[in-house]
Amino acid sequence: MFEGLNLTVSSGECLHVRGENGVGKTSLLRLLTGLSKPEAGEILWGGLSINKDVSSYHRELLFLGHRDALKEDLTALENLQLYAALDDIHLPDEKALSTLWHFGLRGREHLPVSCLSAGQKRRVLMARMLTRQAKLWILDEPFNALDVHAVQALQDLIAEHVEFGGLVVLTSHQEVMLPHVRVLDL
Repeated sequence: MFEGLNLTVSSGECLHVRGENGVGKTSLLRLLTGLSKPEAGEILWGGLSINKDVSSYHRELLFLGHRDALKEDLTALENLQLYAALDDIHLPDEKALSTLWHFGLRGREHLPVSCLSAGQKRRVLMARMLTRQAKLWILDEPFNALDVHAVQALQDLIAEHVEFGGLVVLTSHQEVMLPHVRVLDL
């Protein structure tokens, strides 16, 4: 699928992977996360193959794919707390709530996720991005199902992450208005 692909993404940079449907954007992200293995070549993190110490690499990684990966029977708050526990991150209730409120979920934090709209579910995931503390964010079509205000909030969140030395690799069919963005057309 990919031949001769050689790229480097550095701290404080965002890589926007673009292309028509079916060209391999999601496949590339799956390779970068370690969910798929390359037929040839390797993917390096900090100069080492991501396969050398998978758990260490995954502690530095936040991946948001097409599916929202939320537990439908849990509330927005419970989902955030569950992910924090899985990531071994201390997340006090006050911080979890304020983060959900920051993304417009005040009054919805105790509703089962199954009662939330697609855009509200994406906002729960945005709250996870803020609380996860990962250096590398890999985001597959993160702007889907978001209204104009949520798109701006997500762009602000990504810009802040990059500004503080984070790395972002994302796919999007929408125009991305972010500083320090480099485009890779597939």
